[in-house]
Amino acid sequence: MEPIELFSYWRSSAAYRVRIGLNLKGLPHQITPVHLVRDGGQQHTDAYAALNPQELVPTLRHGARVLTQSMAILEYLDEVFPDPALLPHDAEGRARVRALAQLVACDIHPLNNLRVMQFFGDTWNVPAPERDDWTRHWMRVGLEAMERMLVESVDTGRYCHGDSPSLADCCLVPQLYNARRFNLDLAPYPTIARIDAACAALPAFDAARPEVQADASA
Repeated sequence: MEPIELFSYWRSSAAYRVRIGLNLKGLPHQITPVHLVRDGGQQHTDAYAALNPQELVPTLRHGARVLTQSMAILEYLDEVFPDPALLPHDAEGRARVRALAQLVACDIHPLNNLRVMQFFGDTWNVPAPERDDWTRHWMRVGLEAMERMLVESVDTGRYCHGDSPSLADCCLVPQLYNARRFNLDLAPYPTIARIDAACAALPAFDAARPEVQADASA
């Protein structure tokens, strides 16, 4: 098998998603840390910008191929290494899983990621309490909707869709890690909390946790 290299930052929820996906598929890979804060952000170096023009993590190198954007990377992995699948085999199921995953990746996460927080602080001088309130507000809006979508669907099982972890779970768990960092009360989302606990019991999710990454203590 061609080597797989993941450019990652331990606390990046987007990179966290991909780490989970790689682990679920049992794919051996090398993690190359990219520190998003040190030295003004290592993602802004010329060498990394040549690899990923957006200067974001994650980036995945599979042999000679370079891929960016966590959702595109996860779907690529699912197509190239289809077992176990991250997406259901039926069109309706795939649409549902993608909707749940994109609720996190497109609607919640972009509003509270690092560069948004840095812009608020460095450019607009928004005090930290106001920034944190902004973050918690949009997390609540998204998680309230996701809780309803999970509760109201017969397709919700042990995980977001049925009894096997999917693309949706790869996105949900890292977002909950962020929610806890910002002291968001998760009690209003019992279904989400139940699914999170089920995921946490799996070795693939446990090994992807930010705290156990090699660069976490750096």
